Amino acid sequence: MRFLATADWQLGMTAGFLEPEARPRFAQARFDVLQRITRLAAERKAQFVVVCGDVFETNQLDRSVIARTFEALRDSTVPIYLLPGNHDPLDSASIYDAEEFTARRPEHVHVIRDSAPVAVAADVELVGAPWFSKRPDADLVAAACADLVPPASGVTRVVAGHGAVATLNPDATDPATIDDGALGALITAGMVHVAVLGDRHATAEVGTGIWYPGTPEVTARREVDPGNVLVVDVDPDADLSERVQVERVHVGAWRFETVAETLQDADDLARLRGRLERIPDKARTGVWLMLQGTLSTSLRARLDALIDEFCDLFALIKIWESHSDLVVRPDDGDFSDLHLTGFASAALTELIGRAEDTSAADARTSVAVERDVERENDGETANGNVAEESDPEFDQAVRAALEAADGENVGGEQASGARTAQDALSLLYRLTGGAR
Repeated sequence: MRFLATADWQLGMTAGFLEPEARPRFAQARFDVLQRITRLAAERKAQFVVVCGDVFETNQLDRSVIARTFEALRDSTVPIYLLPGNHDPLDSASIYDAEEFTARRPEHVHVIRDSAPVAVAADVELVGAPWFSKRPDADLVAAACADLVPPASGVTRVVAGHGAVATLNPDATDPATIDDGALGALITAGMVHVAVLGDRHATAEVGTGIWYPGTPEVTARREVDPGNVLVVDVDPDADLSERVQVERVHVGAWRFETVAETLQDADDLARLRGRLERIPDKARTGVWLMLQGTLSTSLRARLDALIDEFCDLFALIKIWESHSDLVVRPDDGDFSDLHLTGFASAALTELIGRAEDTSAADARTSVAVERDVERENDGETANGNVAEESDPEFDQAVRAALEAADGENVGGEQASGARTAQDALSLLYRLTGGAR
């Protein structure tokens, strides 16, 4: 007997971390992959497809998500069984009971609403463990299997569940944790032949006959092996070691990657550019940069410009701040052509001091005194020199850099005063064109 196992479709996921123009593509990809799954099921002559929970991202979705889901599944020649999970439980607001769902659902799409064994075929029995709330107070898979009797001769019994197994769940106090030891004992005894589970978005074998298929399209950077479905062959009469054969088939189109580089000079930047250029299918790829090293202000500005350039190509590209340690050390030549005086000179001095991790309070005081003296002397600087004619556009660039340095976080992550000052210096360099 052969079937396809999949899970965690997360239909309706918004992916707010992506570039705005990439989000509709990401959402559409989650519908497109459904057609690849149903075609694969037909090509491999699977008897059914089971989706092990979190079919939908939430129970509160626009009706267009339901319509597009069933449009993608409409032409399937294989029956499809949907198991409610923690994102879309069978509660009072369940999407599975919405009028839009019940009116549009094709006849070959079934919702597993309880744990009563379902006769998928004369020789196949499917036992599901649907979620009825977001926080169950018991192991739902164990409860679904509690009253099982041995399957009839020649009948294959498949269990479909959702949740974290005990061997992988860091929260030992979670009452909903699946006891994979007890589930494995049922498989060894022949009470169950194979168990497929959702919730873990990476494909993984937990133990003999227990698998997570993972999500068919990546949802997060941390996922190790997403984008797969499982083609499962079961021979209930075979020995335990030969009873279940599993093939993982990659069906996903999106990828999330990390790129690690040490940057010290222009050659290192060129190497990073080369790596990014070689990444295929950029429009469906997110990249987190893990960068180490020390750059001059001008080279950091070139790095920022490089990232901005690739932002037009990738669905996402950003420096992963918590996994990066990139220091900016201003070179003497970085700002020498600017011939700064007065406020601008004091601002630059402040930023350089803060970038070198000197006292930010002292630097701010110095700039404040400088500004007060300029106002009191009607255009005369603290050292008695007459200030140069103001350039409003340049002053705006300097003020923007100072505001950036006063920011409390970078990319949503807490940043040190030195790092924000380094970023501000890079911004100042870029806003002023590097030289005047």
